[in-house]
Amino acid sequence: MNRESPSLQLSSLLKLFAVTSLLLIIGIYTTEKKSSINGENMIVSPITHRKLLITGEGRENGVEPNRIWSDKCSKSDVMIIQGATPPLPNGIPTYTVEISNTCVSGCDISAIHVSCGWFSSARLVNPHVFKRLRFDDCLLNDGKPLRNGRTLSFQYANTFRYALSVSSVSC
Repeated sequence: MNRESPSLQLSSLLKLFAVTSLLLIIGIYTTEKKSSINGENMIVSPITHRKLLITGEGRENGVEPNRIWSDKCSKSDVMIIQGATPPLPNGIPTYTVEISNTCVSGCDISAIHVSCGWFSSARLVNPHVFKRLRFDDCLLNDGKPLRNGRTLSFQYANTFRYALSVSSVSC
């Protein structure tokens, strides 16, 4: 019986895997199917499964596509980070919240409303910084602008952490 060493067997398996992978990749990139939809010839390739934007003069209705970097602000430009801090002497957990304006176009964001459930705290939170207006609607900074790059922070104490998220902003 001819027994190969384990390192030789592993080497052979790796070579086989590499060749098989290469053939699969070549097959995927070169496979094209021709089909007819509404009498038009169309090439469907497995690689181009995403819709591509039309560039230049061919843009439909002259509408520019949405860009990641925009001149307008949005609620995604406000970042909320919170983490546990040492508990109060009576054992109630406390949390520190930092809310930052991360707008890359230099915008100041005002009227920042946060989804906050029935937010309450055993530790007083400055209402000029963070105030619950009604169920699931808290207002940051009395509605005043949060300047670009600035962060407001506060601490609250409750038996559980609130899931805070930005619900609306004004630019």
